Amino acid sequence: MTKLTKVLAAAFAASCLAGPTFATERDPSLDGTVYFMLPNFTTVRYVQKDGPDFVAAMKKYAPNIKVELVNGESNPGQQQAQAEAAITAGAKAIVLTAADPSLASSILFAADKAKVPLIAYEHEASGGPLTYYTGFGALKAGQAQGKNAVAALSDGNAIPVARLYGNKGDFWQRATKQGQDESLDPLIKAGKIKIVCEDYVPNWNPSEAQRLIEQCLTKTNGDVAAIVASNDGTAEGALAALVSQGLAGKVKILGGCDANVTTLQNILLGLQNGTVLKDYSTLADDAARLVVATLQHKPLESGVVNGEFDNGFAKVPAAFADVTMIDKSNVGDVVKAGVWTWKEICTGPAAKTAECAAHAAD
Repeated sequence: MTKLTKVLAAAFAASCLAGPTFATERDPSLDGTVYFMLPNFTTVRYVQKDGPDFVAAMKKYAPNIKVELVNGESNPGQQQAQAEAAITAGAKAIVLTAADPSLASSILFAADKAKVPLIAYEHEASGGPLTYYTGFGALKAGQAQGKNAVAALSDGNAIPVARLYGNKGDFWQRATKQGQDESLDPLIKAGKIKIVCEDYVPNWNPSEAQRLIEQCLTKTNGDVAAIVASNDGTAEGALAALVSQGLAGKVKILGGCDANVTTLQNILLGLQNGTVLKDYSTLADDAARLVVATLQHKPLESGVVNGEFDNGFAKVPAAFADVTMIDKSNVGDVVKAGVWTWKEICTGPAAKTAECAAHAAD
């Protein structure tokens, strides 16, 4: 156990046991640069929400720390080079959303060797030392998706269903599938639904999801009643495949995760059943608190760390954020959470929906 790991273990213990805790407060004494490493441009939330929200949170807690946002563009080698450059440049800490979680270990060991705290953000970063992990509860997201899917599929027999998983081997993919299976497996075993296609989507890429659903529609001669997609990007790819064959709105798109604007619009238009809302500002705030507490060598405010995450190298103290299932009936909850505004959602064809008409003045 390195000296840094011992310090962090002590901080974790202090945050979980009775003892002194503190609220994260503005600390102008902290300076230097913290790097937020984004995984790609295809999962738009990272560029549109997580990155800017983290910058804002760090400005609130440590106004004199500079935040650099860098994007790995779905290329693990490029992201490793970016991490090495950040370490060489004297990074005070790295917040990493791995481009490929299974290939992130070299980044973890490089940061540990240089004594640079590294917080894994949302994506798993496996096979090496981590300071903290923070992310939305993947199992909870999968459970919400599974319940939502079952509600839409429980009125038939041998309903043909396609399933789109995320990047093969990802912690998020595994936990999401596990959560979905809790609800879907009983229907599968009872013969209520029949899985006609199931595929992993490399890097959660919408274009790959579209290709896989196009293949599925060819294989089944279009006999697919519903598609369970593990995030909004894969759902959008599935919808593109349906649009090309005139099946949009006829084949149910279930699951979904991230509550992207395009997805919310598709839900209002009846093209997708639902999505899982993640309050990105909450997660970004947790990440900023983890960074600040680590740089201050102080225990975290009670309740920020609320579990453990096993990344295959060690059990890491983790901050898990909650999720909420969104469908047409509660799209307004996304607005209440401050993730998007009605003005942002109600553009294009969605502006003519009854929900948008009701909030035209908002």
